[in-house]
Amino acid sequence: MPMQETRQESKTVPLRQPAAPADAPRSHSVALKDRSRLALTGVTRIISCDENAAVLETPLGNLTVGGQGLQVSELSVASGQVQLSGKIEYLQYAENRQSGGSLLARLFR
Repeated sequence: MPMQETRQESKTVPLRQPAAPADAPRSHSVALKDRSRLALTGVTRIISCDENAAVLETPLGNLTVGGQGLQVSELSVASGQVQLSGKIEYLQYAENRQSGGSLLARLFR
């Protein structure tokens, strides 16, 4: 019995990049120039800001920028870009904490 030759057609399927989940964190970067100009991306919220400190929420944790004469020179809420100017003395990250109920509930954990 002769073998029948079977011919399979190969189909090329275009590869698509998987869609990023809606809750995927934005990228975050920090660029400091001459300790007087700070450019940030990926800022999700400005928690507080005054002449001596700015606390910014980022995907990598809350970032505290300390210094003197700090000012927000540029802010883009849609893209998450922030530029600070002034005498920058330190940058410090802290983990983001989820609100865990009332003040008393958080005190007695």
